[in-house]
Amino acid sequence: MRERDLVGRAGRFIVEGEVTLRVMLSDRARFGLESVLLAPERLEGLGGDLARFPEGRPVYVARKAVMSAITGFPIHRGVLGVGLRGLEAEPGLPPAPDPVRVVGLVGLTNHDNVGALFRNAAAFGADAVLLDAATCDPLYRKAIRVSAGAALTVPFQRLADADAILAYAARHALVPLALSPGGGEILSALAPPARTLLILGTEGPGLPPALMARLRTLRIPMAPDFDSLNVATAGAIALHHLAAAR
Repeated sequence: MRERDLVGRAGRFIVEGEVTLRVMLSDRARFGLESVLLAPERLEGLGGDLARFPEGRPVYVARKAVMSAITGFPIHRGVLGVGLRGLEAEPGLPPAPDPVRVVGLVGLTNHDNVGALFRNAAAFGADAVLLDAATCDPLYRKAIRVSAGAALTVPFQRLADADAILAYAARHALVPLALSPGGGEILSALAPPARTLLILGTEGPGLPPALMARLRTLRIPMAPDFDSLNVATAGAIALHHLAAAR
């Protein structure tokens, strides 16, 4: 079973592990669950959650060796589910002047970072996440697992590129703030606007200079002999600051 075949041809995705399956079976999940595959020893412990599974949808039980042969990877801990992507809709945001926080991801190709940023977005109450076409899929199973299920609950939308993300910001009266080690303003001194779009770039190159030149830019001061943080860590610090101000 190749995950890209599920996503590209069937509009499905894989969730693995007890935490993410419980999220998928809760009222918080934004996606439907088509079927579940469990190791026998996991069935009893998930019985209460599975009682919320719609009648007629299958729960399969198989030994872990069989599960690994089906999936091609052995790290599922005996808990797997097939989710249904459905149609992607624009996240509903409160109208201006109500406060809003949105995260914009530009060129992030690491599933761990994307998953961690969705977890941060959920932890600090972000209203939505926007992704450009180059950013990897938050419904990839590893991204879901790293997000602790937040990729299943935080509204998100994929847009063509950074220009489309900025156009979205303009339509919704969001003030774009670009976070970068080379940013002009110190994050901790920022008095955040009520409606913000926090834009983050990929590890290493960061946000494109041409994009940075168009935006208000922020930085997190660091020790003189060190110049950058992991993007998910930097995003968590920035979201905490925005949340505290709100």
